[in-house]
Amino acid sequence: MPRSRHVESHRSARAGWLRAAVLGANDGIVSIAGLLVGVAAGGGTPGAILSAGIAGTVAGAMSMAAGEYVSVRSQADIEEADLETERRELRELPDAELAELAGLFEKRGLSPDLARQVAVQLTAHDALAAHAREELGINEVVRARPLQAAMASAAAFCAGAALPIVVTLLAPPQGVTWTVTITTVVGLFGSGALAAWAGGANPWRGALRVGGWGAAAMAAAHLIGGLFNVAV
Repeated sequence: MPRSRHVESHRSARAGWLRAAVLGANDGIVSIAGLLVGVAAGGGTPGAILSAGIAGTVAGAMSMAAGEYVSVRSQADIEEADLETERRELRELPDAELAELAGLFEKRGLSPDLARQVAVQLTAHDALAAHAREELGINEVVRARPLQAAMASAAAFCAGAALPIVVTLLAPPQGVTWTVTITTVVGLFGSGALAAWAGGANPWRGALRVGGWGAAAMAAAHLIGGLFNVAV
């Protein structure tokens, strides 16, 4: 009888780039829409509003990319330092490291004899990978990838910022504020739902979470712009 194939699909591998993409897209929508609404509420001309949106998009995308790269690079540096420590200890204290690995398996429920056997076999196969996974919680699925995070964040920021900018181009000058506000909140609900779906969570909950915070940000931007009431 042929063996049945059991294929599983997990979403953990998406965690790194998905987190950066969701953050970038939402920040792009909220930041640029808030900027446009604030300038419009302050009496800005259509040209000034559009210029502010484009400048904000370029600056925001570069800032998001740099911030993500530095942040994730710091995480990667920590991981690499921990792995180097493990390499040194495996060279200098192999018996102690083997006992430590066996102890970790015992804490997870294995008997001492079985834990020792598993530790010996994993050490023979790839000692560093075994300690990285069991002791440090580091594996290829969750490894920090700075460039991937930076690129995903910048691209998502530009994609998110495109929504309020396009709406600004198409909306009548006298209705820019409310048109951008409404479409941005709708876009945030969609972004939250899509991100939750991609991560395997409840789309409705994600939509409400992102859309609610976005609506609050838009209201704050409009209030501040109206308080200054200065043409740009």
